[in-house]
Amino acid sequence: MKIVVIGGSGLIGANLVNRLRQRGHEVVAASPSTGVNTLTGEGLAEALTGAQVVVDVANSPSFEDQAVMEFFETSGRHLLAAEDAAGVQHHLALSVVGSDRLPDSGYLRAKLAQERLIKASGIPYTILRATQFFEFVGGIIEAGADGGVIRLSPALMQPIAADDVAAAMAELTVGPPVNGTLEVAGPDPLPLDELARKAMAANGDRREVVADVHARYFGAELDDGSLTPGEHPRLGPTHFQAWLERAPAQS
Repeated sequence: MKIVVIGGSGLIGANLVNRLRQRGHEVVAASPSTGVNTLTGEGLAEALTGAQVVVDVANSPSFEDQAVMEFFETSGRHLLAAEDAAGVQHHLALSVVGSDRLPDSGYLRAKLAQERLIKASGIPYTILRATQFFEFVGGIIEAGADGGVIRLSPALMQPIAADDVAAAMAELTVGPPVNGTLEVAGPDPLPLDELARKAMAANGDRREVVADVHARYFGAELDDGSLTPGEHPRLGPTHFQAWLERAPAQS
């Protein structure tokens, strides 16, 4: 089976490409560095020729509200049109748990717009919404920096290892389209401020973490239901503490 992975050189994409190649599939790792640009449409028709499945794990280079919306809408339109022309049988996209609950977040508004384009395309599809990756906790901590302290919401999160997301994506890629949305999360719900304390302690970061219910998470205030999955999500096996103990120090 020929599978095209859009964003195939990124954190999830490279992992997914390796997994699928190990299963014996013909996999194209598509990204601007390999001559495939979804923003301009460059290289799409050639890359998709003969493809049965397209997996979109590309991310916007900018998280500024207008830029991220333009990225996901423009890329989505170009990609889906090319898939329709190529006769692609399954479009699988990675999205974010909570994208339909936090309209104050420009990034999540853009992911929701991407999902709507997929659903309206007429191409059989699967959308996998994942919770935040362990690998991104360092960036979340720095986004909450306020002088000498870290100010974060105490709302629950249920973060997941990127490797576990890639494993779930690989399974869905070789299966039939569900024409719906699934969720995947880590095994442990944790308050965001406590998650930060654990990560910082593991890295020797002695800054104080302050729990603030009004602290915004990339533009949005959170509650315990904002970024946690609904009923019966897929669960990755990796616990955050175990990941911390074997991960290199996070800068």
